[in-house]
Amino acid sequence: MEEKKLRMSFDPHTIEHLGVKMYSVLPNAIAELIANAYDAEAKVVEIELKDDERGKSISVIDDGVGMTFEEVNDKFLRIGRKRRNEDNGISPNGLRRVTGRKGLGKLAFFGIGDTINVETKKNGKCVKFILKWNDLINSVTPEYEPHFDICNCAPDETGTIIKLEELKRKSSFDKYDLAVSLSKLFNFFDDSFKVYISCNGDEKLQIDDKLKYSNIDKQIEWIFPNNSDIPNKYLDGKQVSGLIMATEKPLKPGLRGITLFANGRLVNAPEFFGVGESSHGYSYFTGWMNVDFVDELKEDVISTDRQSLNWDLPITTELRTNLQSLLRDIEKDWREKRKKEKRKRISSRIDINVGEWYNKLPEDIQPKVEVIVNSVIEDSELSDEKQSEVVDLLHDLIPEYAYYHWRHIHPTVQGASFEDYKKLDFYRAFEETIKRYISEVRRKSGSINATDSGMMGEVFGEGKALKVANKYRKTDGSNFTPSTINNIEEGQKFLSMGILSGARNPVAHEEVVQLRDSKLFTEKDCLDMLSLLSHLFRRLDDAEKSV
Repeated sequence: MEEKKLRMSFDPHTIEHLGVKMYSVLPNAIAELIANAYDAEAKVVEIELKDDERGKSISVIDDGVGMTFEEVNDKFLRIGRKRRNEDNGISPNGLRRVTGRKGLGKLAFFGIGDTINVETKKNGKCVKFILKWNDLINSVTPEYEPHFDICNCAPDETGTIIKLEELKRKSSFDKYDLAVSLSKLFNFFDDSFKVYISCNGDEKLQIDDKLKYSNIDKQIEWIFPNNSDIPNKYLDGKQVSGLIMATEKPLKPGLRGITLFANGRLVNAPEFFGVGESSHGYSYFTGWMNVDFVDELKEDVISTDRQSLNWDLPITTELRTNLQSLLRDIEKDWREKRKKEKRKRISSRIDINVGEWYNKLPEDIQPKVEVIVNSVIEDSELSDEKQSEVVDLLHDLIPEYAYYHWRHIHPTVQGASFEDYKKLDFYRAFEETIKRYISEVRRKSGSINATDSGMMGEVFGEGKALKVANKYRKTDGSNFTPSTINNIEEGQKFLSMGILSGARNPVAHEEVVQLRDSKLFTEKDCLDMLSLLSHLFRRLDDAEKSV
C-alpha cells in the first residue's frame, strides 16, 4: 500500500502577487536590484535606461562578488530564502550587514518587465540565463527551469548585470525624477557604495543622499543624537540618529513626513506617527531617522513592501510613542525659532527691533499687539515683504510709548519729557516740561515778574503782553467776535495759572509716592498734564507781542 503524504505546493500565480503586484512602481522595483548589489558588496552600481526604436529596457550593472552556477540555483532562484538564517545577515566577505531578509525582492523585476536577462561572473565563470514571465506563469509545475549558458571569463572578473526588457511601462523615462525617488529609498550612499543612472547614454547622474531634499528650501534643522535642546532617552538608548528639517514655506503633501530607515533601507514611508494631522505646523517638516535596531529584532517587523513597520507590537508601539514625543518637542521648538528668525528678518527690513518695541508698549496694549504680530509672522503665508509691510503699518499705528504718541505731544513737550517718559518717571517728565513752559513764556514775553503764577496772569489775557488768538480768521476771511477772542486769551491765562496751581505745586511740594498711591495725583494725571502743556505750547507758538 502506497504511503500517504501531505504535500504543500504553490501556484505560479503566487509569484504574480508577490512580484508584479507588489513591485509595479518603477523606483521600488529598481530599489530591490540596488539592494541586491549592495548585499553583494558592490562598490559601484550603474543603472542604464534605454528608450529607442528597439523599445524600452533597464539594465542594473554592479561590480559585486557575483554568483557561481550553484549560488544562482541555491540562492538567487530560490524564492523566500531567509538568508539571515544561513549567513547571520552578513555579506559574503563580512564587509556589510545585508539588507535583504525575506527572499522576495528578486521578484521585483517581474513587476516592471516580462523578460529578465541575467549575467553574473565569479571564479572565472560567467553564467547567463533568461527568465520569461509568460513561461513562468504558464508553468504546469511549481518548478521553472530557465535556459542558461556557462562560459569562461577572467578569474578576477566579478559582478552581475540584470537587464529588464519587454517593459510594462508606456511613458518615457525621467532620469532625474527616478534618481530622486531612488535616493529616498536608501540611506547608505557613500564613497564605498556609489550608484549612477543614465538614459540613452547621456551623462551619468550620481544618486546620493543630497538628492533626497534637493528641491527643499531648508530653514531650520535638528540633527540627532547631537541635538541637546530636544533630548529623548529612549531614542538615544536605541542609538537612533537622523535629521529633521523645517522649511520656509509649507511642503507639498508628498514631501512631508519623517522617513524611517534601518541599515540603510527604507522601512517606513514618510509620516508623523499619529501626530500633526490637525496642526498646520507639521506641513513644514520633513526628514529621516535611522532605526537600525528594528532590523535586528528576532521578529520581522518590516512589511514586505518596506512601506511600514508593524506598529501593533509592544516594541514598535514604544518607538512610535517616543517619535511622537520627539515631533511634538520639535514642533514647539520650531515655532520659537521660526518666530525669532522672522522677527529678525522683519526688523532688518523695516528697522524695527520687534522685541524692544514690545517692551516699550503699555502693559494693556502689548499682549494684543503681540498676538497680531505673531499671527502675521507665524501663521500667515505672506511673503517677507508683505509681512514687513503689515508690521510696519502696525508700528506706525501703535509705536513705542503708544500713549505718549497717541496724545500727539507737542515737539517741545517731547524734547523736555521723553527721556523721563521712557524711564516711566512720569512725575519728573511733567516737572521738566512745566519748567520748560515757564522758561519759554518768560523768554517770549520778556516778563521779569518774580513769581511764575504772577507772570502767567501778567502776560496772558485780554489786552496783555502776548496775544495767542490774534492771527486767526474765519474761513471766509472775517474776524471772530471779540467775545470769542477774549475767551481764548483769558483761557490761556487761566489754564497756565491753573496747571501751576493744580499740578506743578502739588508735585513740587508733596512726596510722589503719596500722591501716586493715594491717587490724589496719579501718573495718568501727569500724562494728562503733558497733553494740556502741548495745547499751551501750541498757543504760545501762535502768540504775538502786543504793540
